[in-house]
Amino acid sequence: MNFIKKIVDKKIDGAVHLQFQKFSRGEFRDRAGISAKKVGNKYTINTTAEFANELVVLAAEKLGKAKENVSGVVVTTAELGKEIPYKSKSQFQGIKKYAIDGDMSGEEIIKFVKSLPKVFFALSFKFPEGELKIKPKLPKSGKPSSKNEDGESKKPDFCKLITTDESIGKSFIFEKPDFKQADIIHTFFINDIVVPTSLKNEKDFAKVREGALRKGKILRIAKIDCSETKKEYEFEA
Repeated sequence: MNFIKKIVDKKIDGAVHLQFQKFSRGEFRDRAGISAKKVGNKYTINTTAEFANELVVLAAEKLGKAKENVSGVVVTTAELGKEIPYKSKSQFQGIKKYAIDGDMSGEEIIKFVKSLPKVFFALSFKFPEGELKIKPKLPKSGKPSSKNEDGESKKPDFCKLITTDESIGKSFIFEKPDFKQADIIHTFFINDIVVPTSLKNEKDFAKVREGALRKGKILRIAKIDCSETKKEYEFEA
């Protein structure tokens, strides 16, 4: 389940918290973009980079114990040991990029992603119900969806998931299960930063910042087929 659907369903977990950890108070427009098409029983879902790690786990769960060729990069500021079988490594301004190209099982992929939750996984591979493609690079930090010449948000294209799994399609486009074209964009409103009681006396500001909860709401604007809806969802993560 992606982090937006978790907020809608009030099933907020640590993965949702990580999505908002970098935000201060304020309004953040054009985030978590989704553009989806449904033809017959096939969904083509394009998203911005916020969904990358979740899509990797989602596709890996479908792969399970089976193995497929996995390609792409793992991007982090930390040094990786032998826990991830990378082919090569490059570095620029403290950002390390590990190139991945080899056979891995879905279970192995999930293990790696969950053991390194703050690492960015841009991986591409096939699974029984479809295929995942993610651009092998680190997205520009804090950059919202870019605009076209008319001032409208460009369609997201960082991640692309093709699948016949109806449950995945409905988790991204839940307003209308039987759609043809859907374009979704979100605005995050962070109204308050809540410090848990356990961190009230913590002197390490970095720990406080990481553990603090962002409280606010998400405005979801959904253009589905010939209609547009706007709905707000409150959250604390």
